[in-house]
Amino acid sequence: MFDSVLVANRGEIAVRVIRTLRATGLRSVAVFSDADADARHVREADTAVRIGPAAAAESYLSVERLLDAARRTGAGAVHPGYGFLAENARFAAACAEAGLVFIGPPAAAIDLMGDKIRAKQTVSAAGVPVVPGSSGGGLSDAELAAAAREIGMPVLLKPSAGGGGKGMRLVRDEALLADEIAAARREARSSFGDDTLLVERWVDRPRHIEIQVLADAHGNVVHLGERECSLQRRHQKVIEEAPSVLLDEPTRAAMGEAAVAAARSCGYVGAGTIEFIVPGADPSSYYFMEMNTRLQVEHPVTEFVTGLDLVELQLRVAAGEPLPFAQEDVALTGHAIEARLCAEDAARGFLPTGGSVLALREPAGDGVRTDSGLSVGTEVGSAYDPMLSKVVAYGPDRATALRRLRGALADTVTLGVTTNAGFLRRLLAHPRVVAGDLDTGLVEEAVDGLLTGPVPPEVYATAALLRARTGGAPAGDAGPGAAPR
Repeated sequence: MFDSVLVANRGEIAVRVIRTLRATGLRSVAVFSDADADARHVREADTAVRIGPAAAAESYLSVERLLDAARRTGAGAVHPGYGFLAENARFAAACAEAGLVFIGPPAAAIDLMGDKIRAKQTVSAAGVPVVPGSSGGGLSDAELAAAAREIGMPVLLKPSAGGGGKGMRLVRDEALLADEIAAARREARSSFGDDTLLVERWVDRPRHIEIQVLADAHGNVVHLGERECSLQRRHQKVIEEAPSVLLDEPTRAAMGEAAVAAARSCGYVGAGTIEFIVPGADPSSYYFMEMNTRLQVEHPVTEFVTGLDLVELQLRVAAGEPLPFAQEDVALTGHAIEARLCAEDAARGFLPTGGSVLALREPAGDGVRTDSGLSVGTEVGSAYDPMLSKVVAYGPDRATALRRLRGALADTVTLGVTTNAGFLRRLLAHPRVVAGDLDTGLVEEAVDGLLTGPVPPEVYATAALLRARTGGAPAGDAGPGAAPR
């Protein structure tokens, strides 16, 4: 149905999609803003086209400019990656109207699952357990407060639109409900243009476990096991792993069946993720939280333990092929853990950082994979998300995967840009992480003990000396051909 694919994204996910496009013999089309003219994804694609200035609203978030780029380059399909327009129903519909294959679910599924209230009602009707909470949309402040009192404190206020923790408020004191509802509405309106809220029972010391699903256009839906995503900071995932040490086989199977039912309930096609909140003390009491209608940042850990290429499967499903295996053919082998490398200074309150990558070393080797958009000379600024790459390790067991990931992070060098690599290594060595005793509050509770002082001045002096000796030109670039797997 198509022989060329426009990758409507940037950075490490664009590089990762391009890698599979090349392996499957499909032509790759990259897009770039003025900030990314010399980016790695641009150099590794078969062709590339400028779509606008650095501002995302005028480039990567412009439906019209992306469709024009597809038209100008003769692309037959569009892969949205994640972030930007990946879960935008209008973009999916516009691609279809333009005669392009959208490598993702139907617009109707994106629209349904993007509304947390409708999503919860839909999956509940399909028999999927949901967190006890308010019902219906458009609740007034008084109705939200009444629902919270009926559920019982503590409760969680959540925007119906959007995600990423924006607008969420944990309320433990009933007297604070009015103020917290007002604050949640303000942030939801600012972040998503929609201040509709719902309220749910708060699960103390919860674990965040998600199930990867795949569905084709022929009615086949399977799950590929779970990912443990409980290590979070401010509702943002930091470390992910597969499988979860919490689940036994009966619970894993039950959660997988619930995820498949959720996917069927919205007419899903493609790769998606069903997210569950799970009480650590009682993993059999799991609750649907939301569905991500796209490929996830953490998909490599599932690829390691299943031996499958999820991007290739996305392409085949989008081309109309049936899934090449059934549920009974899926097996999870070994253990994989992923760390998100970000341009941020943990010692300074995780403030975003930037600069020019003067020297770069990214780990590879036995059981190690780096998905990255970096190269020497890359300018890291504040225009886009601070995540630079993902370092992933695999082993026959969890202890081996942990050891390999700590070693891989120790081998990671991004001279010129401060990253959270040291923080990630210390987190992976924390006794509770090593023991698998996780919950979504662990990072915030342990953060003070995981920080170090600022980078010594001599490190910056060395970087400046290196830059001066090379005349300001990048040195030591391994080049695209030597990019880690």
